[in-house]
Amino acid sequence: MIEAIVERRSIRSFTSDPVEDPIVDRILTLGTWAPSGLNNQPWKFMVVRDPALKGRLAEQTRYSRVILGASVCIAVFLDNAQSYDRVKDIQAVGACIQNMLLAIHEMGLGGVWLGEILKNRSVVEAVLEVPETCELMAVIALGHPAEKKRSGSRKPLADCLLARK
Repeated sequence: MIEAIVERRSIRSFTSDPVEDPIVDRILTLGTWAPSGLNNQPWKFMVVRDPALKGRLAEQTRYSRVILGASVCIAVFLDNAQSYDRVKDIQAVGACIQNMLLAIHEMGLGGVWLGEILKNRSVVEAVLEVPETCELMAVIALGHPAEKKRSGSRKPLADCLLARK
């Protein structure tokens, strides 16, 4: 697990090979094992494969190439009908997304968390025809990676640590 956390990278270019439904279902299931306050599991998902629908989503972000090139996109929502504490529930959805990204990596696939699309959240929600209780949190684009493995870097811990008391 530690190796996966350190090695996972955002992948934005994919081959044309499909990602089959049982694999997507496994990724979604692993996402649902994220912690949530009171175990309310406030997430909902929409799996998008249809090229025309992906095209409409792509129009809502400057990362259209990523959406169009992905085998599948997973729209991740906060279900406000299941929410009891907004901040905690948004954090839970973030943990769910991280679980899915780690699962994607572990399966040898590539994926990326697209947040910039949130600037057009209401349009995306209308395009996807989701219930009014569902609020878009992110879109995950995934597929078989066409990119080479890259190394990453992080700030030194000292730059992130406020204090030790």
